[in-house]
Amino acid sequence: MNARAQPLGDVLCISSIDWDFIWQGHQEIMSTLAADGYRVLFLENTGVRPPRLRDLPRLRQRIRNRLRGTGGFREERPGLFVLSPIVVPLPYSRVARWLNRWLLLRSIRRWMRATGFNRPVVWTFLPTPLAHDLIERIDPALTIYYCIDDLASSSPEARRIVESETAMFRRADLVFVTSEKLRARAAAVSARVHLFPFGVRYESFEAEREAPRRPPADLAALKRPIVGYVGGLHQWIDQELVAGTAARLPDASFAFVGPPQCDLATLEACPNVTLLGARPHGEVPRYVREFDVGIVPYRLSEYTANVYPTKLNEYLAMGIPVVASDLPEIRRFNAEHGDVVAVASDADRFASAIRASMNGAAPATVDRRIAVASSNSWRSRIAEMLGLIGASAAQKAAREERWDKRLRRAYRRARRRTAEAVLAVVATYVLLFQTPLVWWLAVPLQVSDPPRAADCIVVFAGGVGESGQAGGGYQERVKQAVELYRAGYAAHLVFSSGFVFAFPEAQIMRGLAVDNGVPADAIELETRAANTRDNVVFSRQILESHGWRRALLVSSPYHMRRAILTWRRLAPDIDVAATPVGLSQFYAHGRGASLEQIRGLLQEYAAIVMYRWRGWL
Repeated sequence: MNARAQPLGDVLCISSIDWDFIWQGHQEIMSTLAADGYRVLFLENTGVRPPRLRDLPRLRQRIRNRLRGTGGFREERPGLFVLSPIVVPLPYSRVARWLNRWLLLRSIRRWMRATGFNRPVVWTFLPTPLAHDLIERIDPALTIYYCIDDLASSSPEARRIVESETAMFRRADLVFVTSEKLRARAAAVSARVHLFPFGVRYESFEAEREAPRRPPADLAALKRPIVGYVGGLHQWIDQELVAGTAARLPDASFAFVGPPQCDLATLEACPNVTLLGARPHGEVPRYVREFDVGIVPYRLSEYTANVYPTKLNEYLAMGIPVVASDLPEIRRFNAEHGDVVAVASDADRFASAIRASMNGAAPATVDRRIAVASSNSWRSRIAEMLGLIGASAAQKAAREERWDKRLRRAYRRARRRTAEAVLAVVATYVLLFQTPLVWWLAVPLQVSDPPRAADCIVVFAGGVGESGQAGGGYQERVKQAVELYRAGYAAHLVFSSGFVFAFPEAQIMRGLAVDNGVPADAIELETRAANTRDNVVFSRQILESHGWRRALLVSSPYHMRRAILTWRRLAPDIDVAATPVGLSQFYAHGRGASLEQIRGLLQEYAAIVMYRWRGWL
């Protein structure tokens, strides 16, 4: 196949798996295209369901992959680039969808500009709303949807994908499917559907067949005959069927090669079943060569009714017999290629089919298996796909060549981007100024303890306060301190502020307190503090000079966390209770916040970060 002869151009693959996941058609197709001279951007899985606890290892791997590259991009091999995106894992949330779309498009467009990646073909394995958004805004030369699974039946959370997938069938210029049931469903809404089951990298198995035998050590240690399985050990494996079959064949070894993806307790309990774990894709032919029989023991379900097991051709490419569950795609495979696969519906029949297949086969039978695998090679599959893609691209280009259509498309893109910008501004305005969001985010700044008996009441004032105006916050704080004094919680007040406007702020605070009935000799002034750290350091000196060990601290409600954290860091020997102003005029609010209030809260968070960096917290 000469891929350069086909007008495919650059390719953006929206994958349903990560690049480092089990090697499947996603990696095979895209690596083949890259090897044939195309440039490919492989976007790793953005999800069809919310994550679960068992997905944490994949999340950690995603973060490691992202750090391996530049801005999440890395060149995995010549011409093939991988993007490991970090997205909000809520595929059907409108807010998450909007944010993910913005983040991904920003990264992809920047990368496309840097590499000259121009109006690519989009080859998507995902029909999610986010995939639709990317296709809509990238405006590809051609859209291909490769439907390889019944995603809606893969998990309860993924059932919401049905509507989006139907829209993808309609939108795509070409739809490829891996099973007859998927073809029938897609053909109900699209006339551009083609059946392409996953193939096999036949050349790798052919090279292994012709090479000297080199059994892997872990397989060589097992007793023969070996009944083998390669692929993910997922929920669709019928563990009860395997356990029953293994019990009926106690002299055989059952070897499973692949990463565990679910609870495998039933298999682990079988004495003649060995779970070998994941092996590199390049090692698979060596393992399959040592199998006496290859098996496909899948459960019958709505999901597996749409599954074409790729491992079929991997077993056949090595010429070994295959025994499989009674899946629709296995029956179709046998109808197309002759009864080359033994089908069994229960443990008794499975065991009998395995015994029968171990009796040896005539060379003609082995050759027929190999020929079937050769006809299903990835090389021939991809060549046929590219032929369809080239014809579809030419037809679409002919429809779009008018200049006025291209201009209208450019105007649509410009209007869409303008609308998105306006929507973002409106959404930001509503969230900040018309909803309680700001106040919810500010809640961690508030700290308040019940008042208790203390030696003194310390009041932090200083500077322009939250209001941005001189003296804007001290009056409320003096009032709070006076009320605590009148309630008998402490016999002394300490006013801390080094701010001077017309007069020193601390002196004004003392005068206000005296006017409200506090004796002048009950008040101590601290007049050097320029910030919260200074408030704590200089107030501590006053308290220690009097031997005071318990204090009530008064400040504004949203300054209190920083004040308390600073106090506990720099004056840990003095017991302090947070008694902030209860009702602050500056922070009075309804649903939303004012610009000045938002600025004050942001400054407070920034100050906490700075104090922690300086070691003051």
